Amino acid sequence: MLSSNVVPSSSPLTFTKPNPHFFINAYPHLKPNLLTRFQTQHRAIPLQSSKLSFTPTSQIQHSISKVRSFNGYLLHPLQPSSKPRLQIVKAASETNPGGENVDPSVPKSKNLKLALVFGLWYFQNIVFNIYNKKVLNIFPFPWLLASFQLLVGSIWMLVLWSSKLQPCPKISKPFIVALLGPALFHTIGHISACVSFSKVAVSFTHVIKSAEPVFSVIFSSVLGDKYPIQVWLSILPIVLGCSLAAVTEVSFNVQGLWGALISNVGFVLRNIYSKRSLQNFKEVDGLNLYGWITILSFLYLFPVAIFVEGSQWIPGYYKAIEAIGKPSTFYFWVLLSGVFYHLYNQSSYQALDEISPLTFSVGNTMKRVVVIVSTVLVFRNPVRPLNALGSAIAILGTFLYSQATSKKKEKKIEGEKSS
Repeated sequence: MLSSNVVPSSSPLTFTKPNPHFFINAYPHLKPNLLTRFQTQHRAIPLQSSKLSFTPTSQIQHSISKVRSFNGYLLHPLQPSSKPRLQIVKAASETNPGGENVDPSVPKSKNLKLALVFGLWYFQNIVFNIYNKKVLNIFPFPWLLASFQLLVGSIWMLVLWSSKLQPCPKISKPFIVALLGPALFHTIGHISACVSFSKVAVSFTHVIKSAEPVFSVIFSSVLGDKYPIQVWLSILPIVLGCSLAAVTEVSFNVQGLWGALISNVGFVLRNIYSKRSLQNFKEVDGLNLYGWITILSFLYLFPVAIFVEGSQWIPGYYKAIEAIGKPSTFYFWVLLSGVFYHLYNQSSYQALDEISPLTFSVGNTMKRVVVIVSTVLVFRNPVRPLNALGSAIAILGTFLYSQATSKKKEKKIEGEKSS
């Protein structure tokens, strides 16, 4: 009778679920033919009682190696990663802008930041226009007030640069020379607007200043730029609305009208000249550029202000104190007009850095509407129905212009990227 020494039945075989191959624990003296026969029989009979789907171990290991290499590439494209796989996949899903598993707090925080920037921009502009007009009502010397506002902006930027809250750009002689033209036109635009504010209602000045796109299209076309028909059609309601508002304006004044128109010309030439003369200084950001323009504009304006109205400042000061009653109130109003003039310009540059030009242009149009409504409510300026209609038409034309020109810029940028 044939007998064989086999391990007791309680421990001869061990099964693992993920692997269809059964690992047999047998002693070395087990006969080879019996072991081969046992393996052949069990390979031929599949497990019927298990409902699990099995995958060969080699395929599992291959898949794991693929996941490891892919996760390592997501985190460090050029270096292997030693972080756990779960953390790597999570980080990749959160930082992937095109994926579905994006952190929902990111767009909310961005929208909150944009809302804060727009809110500050509007609020600072309203405060500036209100206190600028209050000062000019009792102290009608726009040349001195405009110079003081530029002085405050210059001191503000010097403090930011010296405290390193804002990185100071490298200054060179070519950079200063390139800034002379834009600073000159900025000075013309600013002082002309202040002269207009001193002669007419704030709302009327802003309606006329909404015609700035008309001058932009005309001057740019003379210099060789081409605009589509939509842009030319958009300036027609601007001209119509401004004309209707000027004819029906209660506080109409010729000097106020010309001041607003010259301000448009100055700011348009500043923008055009800046593009042409500052192309080689793109490393300077918008806030630093505006800071240096403010400093040079003050140096341009203050000597001329002394010549134009310097002899009238002292008598005008005593009249203003007599009218207001408290010198501290007068100083406070002047200081607010200077601080908020710089702050609202600074916020506009920050808003432009955060959003697209199209969104910025829409926000700028709505800002003008908010300022007009706010100043009408504060100063209780009488507004005729035709005047309100003309203002609305002009602002609508400005909105259409911003839409048309922004689409043109986007197409130009896309064309440059594709080329």
